[in-house]
Amino acid sequence: MVEMTIVSTLLFALVLGFVDFGNAFYQWNAATKAVQVGARLASISNPVATALATAAPIATPGAPVVAAAYGPFACTYTAGAGACSNGGSFDAANFSRIFRGDTANTNDDACPALATGQRPGMCHFFPRLHRDNVVVTYSATGLGYQTRLGGPVPTITVSLQNVTFQFFFLQGLMGFANITMPSMLSTVTGEDLKSTSP
Repeated sequence: MVEMTIVSTLLFALVLGFVDFGNAFYQWNAATKAVQVGARLASISNPVATALATAAPIATPGAPVVAAAYGPFACTYTAGAGACSNGGSFDAANFSRIFRGDTANTNDDACPALATGQRPGMCHFFPRLHRDNVVVTYSATGLGYQTRLGGPVPTITVSLQNVTFQFFFLQGLMGFANITMPSMLSTVTGEDLKSTSP
């Protein structure tokens, strides 16, 4: 019985450890998918950084917009309000469209159920996600031309920050602390940048 007690303790720790690490891989995959979806939504939606529309140079119409000609505009949501680097204001409705998809645009972390025909947002793929975990960056990487009718063509990067792997069994049984996820991101080229795109 003593041997069984010792062996069963180790066995349970191993089995529950496998379950927890399997769940951690699931969390990683869900967060990766959320970032990919967020980047896609950002590429077809109005920009979160309102200064982007007029950021590109216009001195030589038709000339290419060179890399680093504007921005980057890194937009984050912190303490109940959003902000973008390099000037310009933060459009909460456009940020919400990326975070929550086509559901009601509100300034909270709730992720409501989707109605028929609505596009899902990042939170639908990774329900533990909060607004302050998401960073949307618009940068000039040499795409588009000056005085383009639709505005500049940015390279858009959506990344996550301060997201942790949550452990259940190991944390409760062995005091195993949650681990911060490595930074992950998805980068796409901007398209029409309007909210009515399909």
